[in-house]
Amino acid sequence: MLICLVGITLFVNCKNSTKIETSFRDLNGNGSLDVYEDIDQPLQDRVNDLISQMTIEEKAGLMFNARWGVEMGQSVYVADSLISKVNISHINMPGLATPKANLELNNRLQKIAENTRLGIPVTFYSDPRHSLRFNEAAGENRFHSRWPSELGFGAIGDADLIKEFGDISRQEYKALGIRLALHPIADLATEPRWYRVYTTFGEDADLSAKLTKAYIKGFQGEKLGTHSVLTMTKHFPGGGPQKDGMDSHFDTGKEQVYPGGMFDYHLIPFTKGALPAGTAQLMLYYGQPIGVTEEEVAFGFNKEIVTDLLRKKLGFNGVVCTDWVLINDNPAKPASAWGVEHLSPKERVKKIIDAGVDMFGGESCAELVVELVKEGKISESRLDESIRRVLHDKFVLGLFDNPYLVPENLEIFENESYKEKGKEAQRKSLVLLKNENKILPLSKGIKVFAKGIDSLAIKNYATIVDTPEEADVIILKFGTPFTPVESPRYFLQRVFQEGRLDFPTEEKNAMLELIKTKPTISIFTMHRPAVILKINKATKGLIVDFDCQDEILMELVFGEFVPSGKLPVEIPSSIEAVESQLEDVPKDSEKPLYPFGFGMTYN
Repeated sequence: MLICLVGITLFVNCKNSTKIETSFRDLNGNGSLDVYEDIDQPLQDRVNDLISQMTIEEKAGLMFNARWGVEMGQSVYVADSLISKVNISHINMPGLATPKANLELNNRLQKIAENTRLGIPVTFYSDPRHSLRFNEAAGENRFHSRWPSELGFGAIGDADLIKEFGDISRQEYKALGIRLALHPIADLATEPRWYRVYTTFGEDADLSAKLTKAYIKGFQGEKLGTHSVLTMTKHFPGGGPQKDGMDSHFDTGKEQVYPGGMFDYHLIPFTKGALPAGTAQLMLYYGQPIGVTEEEVAFGFNKEIVTDLLRKKLGFNGVVCTDWVLINDNPAKPASAWGVEHLSPKERVKKIIDAGVDMFGGESCAELVVELVKEGKISESRLDESIRRVLHDKFVLGLFDNPYLVPENLEIFENESYKEKGKEAQRKSLVLLKNENKILPLSKGIKVFAKGIDSLAIKNYATIVDTPEEADVIILKFGTPFTPVESPRYFLQRVFQEGRLDFPTEEKNAMLELIKTKPTISIFTMHRPAVILKINKATKGLIVDFDCQDEILMELVFGEFVPSGKLPVEIPSSIEAVESQLEDVPKDSEKPLYPFGFGMTYN
C-alpha cells in the first residue's frame, strides 16, 4: 500500500483506491476533519466552509498585504504580531543572506500561522529579484540565477525564452516559500522620462502582450495548482503615461495623462497578455487618470476602472490589489491618495472597497475595515466577495495542506544550468548600436583603459593600463542621468532616479574629453533612454546593456559571441524631442537617434 503524507495529514491508499483516514491537520483544533481541512473536498466547498467559521477581524486581516522585513530592522516578533494579532497572512519575503535562512524563516512564520485560531497559512510574496540591479523592495538575493531586466527581455523579444525564465524563477521562488510574484510589469514605456522604464518590456503593446503572456505561463503553468507561483501582474490599466515622466508614488507625478487618446493602447498588454494567460491577480497603479473617468480619482479608488472596466467589461474574477501605501503615510513614501487626499484613512479604505478592490498593498490597518463593518458602512457580505477570491488562491497553491519547506528544496540553487540560462539571456539582450570602421570585436591582447567597468572582467582578454594615454582603446561604461532630489523627505525619493535625461554639462564634457583621447567603446546601461547625441558621435562603438554582468559585456566586446538584441524603446536625439512627444503615444520621438527595433550585429 502507498502512504501519502500531506503536512501532518496521513492517508493510507489500498489497491482498491479506498482511502482510510488516519490523521489530519486539525487547523482549528476541534478534533474533527472540517471541510476546509480536507484535501479531497472541492476547492470552493473548502473556501465556503472556512468563510463560515471566520470572524470579521479574521476576514479583515486577510485583505492586507503587509510590508515587513528583517532587512528593514523589523524583528520576527513584528511578523508574529501581524499574523497572530492583526490576522494578516500575506507578507513579503525579505531578502535574507542565504537560502537556508529564507527556508527557516518560512517554516517559523508558518508555524506561528498554524497556531492561530483557524490556522490560515501565510502567503509570502516578492518583488522581482532576478535582475542584476538591486531591488530595494526585494532585498539582496545573490544566490538566484541572474537575468537581464524586463527591458532586456524586450530587447530579446523571445516568448519561449521568457517562459523558461518564468519556470526557472518559479522553482527558485518555491524553494524559498515565495508563492506570489508581484510581477510581471505590463506597463508601456511610452514616456522616456519615467523612472520605471527599465521594469517594462518596452513601448510596443503587442510585444509587451506577447512577453507578459509567456512570463505568466512560466510562473503559473498552463493551469493554477500546487506547482504554481501566482503572478500579480501590474499595473492595471497601464502605468506608463505619467505627466512629464514624474512617477505617481509622489504628488509631483500623481497625474496620468493621455494627450494622444491612447488609453486603450495601454490596455493591450492586459487584454492580449495577462488576462488570456490567466494571471491570478492584478495590481492597480497609483496614477490619477485625467480625462478618462467621470470621477478623476486614482485607480485604486476608481470604481469605473475596477468594477466597470476590469470586472464587468473584461470579466476578470481574480484578486485585485492596490499598489502599496494608499491609506497612511509611511517612511518610504506618502499615502498615494490622489484625488481623495481630503478623505480620512477610514474613508479611503471604504472608497477602495466600494471601488471593487479585494486587497490593500503595504498596509496593516485591518481595524479600519472592522470598524466600517460594525458601523454598517460596509457589509460583511461585501467582505466575503473579496475573501472568497483571496482564499481560493491559498487553497489552489496547497498552502492549507502543507506550507512547510524541506532542505532538499534548496538544491535548486546549485543548478549551474539555470545560472547559465540567465547568462545566455543577458548575452541575447545586448544591443549593438554603432560599430564605426568595424572596430568591434576588439583584438585580444591589446592595451585597455577602463572606466565604470570591473577591470577583472577585462584581464582575460587584454592588458589593463593606468592612463588613457597608454591605451590602444578605452572602454567606458555609464548609466542614465537623473535629477537628484534635494533634502528628500521619504526613502523612495532617494531611490527613484527620474528627471533629466541629459548629462550635466561638466559631466558630459569630462566624458567627451576621455572619449577623444583614444578610440572608445562606450557601454550604456539603459534604465531610461538618455540623450547621448554628442557621446554617440564621438565614440567608435556603442553598446546598450540592460543590467548585464561585466564579464558577459567583455565576451561581446572581444568577440566571444555576436550581438542580436533590438532596441525595445527609441533613443531620443534631444531634450526638445523628449519634451515634445506625448506621454501615452509610442514611437513618437522626432528624428530619434536610434529608432525602436534598431540593432546591429558583427556580420
